[in-house]
Amino acid sequence: MKTREDKIYNFFGHLIMTILTLLAIIPILLMFISSMTDNSTLLQNGYSFFPKKWSFYAYEWIFSASSSMVLKAFGMSIVLTVTGVVLNLMLTTCLAYGLSKKGLPGRNILTFLVFFTMLFNGGLVPTYINYTTLFHIKDTFWGLLVPSLLMSPFNVLLMKSYFVTGVPDEILEAAYIDGASEFQTMWKIAIPLSKPIITTIAMFSGIAYWNDWNNGYIYLIKRTDLYSIQNLLNRMMQNIQALTQNASNVANAGEGLAQIPAGTVRMAMAALGILPIIIVYPFIQKNFVKGITLGGVKG
Repeated sequence: MKTREDKIYNFFGHLIMTILTLLAIIPILLMFISSMTDNSTLLQNGYSFFPKKWSFYAYEWIFSASSSMVLKAFGMSIVLTVTGVVLNLMLTTCLAYGLSKKGLPGRNILTFLVFFTMLFNGGLVPTYINYTTLFHIKDTFWGLLVPSLLMSPFNVLLMKSYFVTGVPDEILEAAYIDGASEFQTMWKIAIPLSKPIITTIAMFSGIAYWNDWNNGYIYLIKRTDLYSIQNLLNRMMQNIQALTQNASNVANAGEGLAQIPAGTVRMAMAALGILPIIIVYPFIQKNFVKGITLGGVKG
């Protein structure tokens, strides 16, 4: 039976979580509603959850202006995200598992080197020079895949800690006694027991790749056909701003700009960028809780 203190604690706990949930959901909901609002209504009345006039013209404008480019950019983002997540998990898991082994020579030094990269880096200019002159990733798919996102030291240390605390040594020792090699032990024992942390890191990596626009902005100069959806939407937004700022210097610009839903198109672009994450996330979330309370050692 719950005591009075437990009821008070549960009440305020649920109240706080409800407020935090609303603070996260309301801006997203307002963004989607604004993207489906008539542009003139949005400019006159501002953002509202109950617009006086609904319109899907912003989406029609995006897809009619460059439908093939939008679809291709979505495909590029999907390929980039899937490839990046797979490679990220492979590198992160192998390095983290190795660092979790207490008998690894130079383990402390290697762990420090990984941690050191979280605090310091060479800076944007040296990084750009190295990647473009030594690795020649400029205007290639590797320019989207490799820089800054392929492996995160935070994810490595996070997974290392999980291997140390979440995978019982007794099970690993039992596998060694049964004749399993180090790779077999990692693949058949450690990785299945680490499904929650692997799923978490996969989500972190996937969101980072899907939302990244900086790599494409820096390393894709001529190959606009390699643009991800974030890069394409950013370029479209820049083009709209350029037309707006230079309207007086462009012939018939007033008539052309009148056809561009500059206000609602921003919301529509943001909605297109975040929609796949919203769709996929519920299917990934169930793996966070599943397996966390499963014990590997009985008795």
